Amino acid sequence: MKKYNIYAFLVAASLLGGCKKYLDKEPDNRTQIVSSDQISQLLTNAYPHGNYILFCESMSDNAEDKNGTGTDIDFVNRINRQAYRYEVIEASTEDLDSPDFYWNSCYKAIASANMALEIIDGSPNMDQLTAHRGEALLARAYAHFMLVTLFAKAYDPASAASDPGVPYVTAPEKVVLAKYERKTVAYVYEMIEKDLKEGYPLIDEKIYGTAPKFHFNKQAAAAFATRFYMFKQDYAAAITYAQQALTGAVADNMRPWNTVLADLQYNELKAEYTKSTLRGNLLLQESQSVWGRSYPSLRYGLGTAVFTKIFNTPNPTGWYYAYPAYGTPAVYNIPKFYEYFVKESLSATSGDPYNTIPLFTAEEVVLNRAEAYVRMNNRTAAIDDLNAFVSKNIDGYASSDNVTAKKMVEFYKMPNDTSGAIINTALEFKKAFFLHEGMRWFDILRLKIPVTHTTVSGEVIVLGPDDKRRSLQLPILTIQAGLEPNTR
Repeated sequence: MKKYNIYAFLVAASLLGGCKKYLDKEPDNRTQIVSSDQISQLLTNAYPHGNYILFCESMSDNAEDKNGTGTDIDFVNRINRQAYRYEVIEASTEDLDSPDFYWNSCYKAIASANMALEIIDGSPNMDQLTAHRGEALLARAYAHFMLVTLFAKAYDPASAASDPGVPYVTAPEKVVLAKYERKTVAYVYEMIEKDLKEGYPLIDEKIYGTAPKFHFNKQAAAAFATRFYMFKQDYAAAITYAQQALTGAVADNMRPWNTVLADLQYNELKAEYTKSTLRGNLLLQESQSVWGRSYPSLRYGLGTAVFTKIFNTPNPTGWYYAYPAYGTPAVYNIPKFYEYFVKESLSATSGDPYNTIPLFTAEEVVLNRAEAYVRMNNRTAAIDDLNAFVSKNIDGYASSDNVTAKKMVEFYKMPNDTSGAIINTALEFKKAFFLHEGMRWFDILRLKIPVTHTTVSGEVIVLGPDDKRRSLQLPILTIQAGLEPNTR
């Protein structure tokens, strides 16, 4: 694994001006794992420790060509450029924030989950390990879901039975270079749903000690189920799980953007946003990543056009978001990620960078449920959810800022499609809220939203609704090992 220089991080921090110890050591495979504590330790590695944000954000319509010089990390600039252009991304499994690194991190997580399940199933105390089994099943389902979402065609009931999926691995690898097949998207979804339904009732947060937000707690598991069923287009199930992901008053589940967070300074907000104590964060994971130091200065990212639309143009409420934006056009950003740099030794100047990534949030659940309510013909409930979001995210919120059907129809000029206007509002809120987090790409995939990228030289790059470039190419080593590549 290549190492990164601490000085690069310090320089980036000067220009732009809480969680557990990172990457708990994996248990020695030579040690017999028998106790619940050892299984818990193993399961800390059942979550992907890679980061998808760089390539997802670069492919989305939250990115534009800023004509800047980019970062001082060559492979980051390459990933950013090739993702923006929808080219096959040239990277190795050692390039942090690349599709290849993320693919590997997912299958490493799956291997840990499978190892834990094998140990649990063979334990004489299996009845005392049901919560661990639940976590392992949820973690295995999640990693496969992310893989099939990014490296295969988005779920379409009309073609899922024939669309190539990804290998769904359910047992520890016992032989060198085991052979796997992709099967279909429908098969992968069937297996994800099986693991999810079996694992969800078994989740018990008591086993997580003081760090439940870094494990599939009950709310996080329900949030995952909500996202899964939004992709599967089972909106009734999405609503059911969303209700279980939220507790008490809907608004109280979300980040206090227009009060507490709005009063923080740049570095304070950067440190606060991904803390486990912050409302809204349901599942967090540490990721070996240079995203936090890189995203403001990327050439293809938040530029003047997107900035103006999100920050300087009234949204469907008639007013503005409470999100603070910093920097000049070359480095526009909202401070969301604090880098933890782990030096190789006390005197070393090189080491490994880590960011904490919010994998699931209450805001995603609320806005997913709002969309699902519309699709189930319950506009009133949808508008209630949207206004719960508005109450925490609109600058200087007053009840007059609440959205109404009339406001949304007029904003989108859709007099004959109230439902469409409400869904557009939910998607618009998500697009702005998840800036710099890569989540917009998932809605683009799920709903076949077209994207147009332009370059400063005038080149226009169009990604159509059924464009095959929506699916990332499989890592070259897996293709060489016999997996069928994606057609692009």
